[in-house]
Amino acid sequence: MEFNLDRDLVFFDLEATGLNVLRDRVVQIALIKYPADGGEPIELEMMINPAMPISPEAMAVHGITPEMLKNKP
Repeated sequence: MEFNLDRDLVFFDLEATGLNVLRDRVVQIALIKYPADGGEPIELEMMINPAMPISPEAMAVHGITPEMLKNKP
């Protein structure tokens, strides 16, 4: 995919333990950066241990389980 950019463009996606923005925490972040100079896109994905339960509703959406996060930062 090619873009005509004046500056870098970054898309991101977050997955969380639930929908409450004050209480719930991020469990996964994914980024893709398209450099303005036309270089190759850069992708980053990381999982994060939220140190709290993940709601069943959130797990049904993103499929991330506590076992998958056990040894993550």
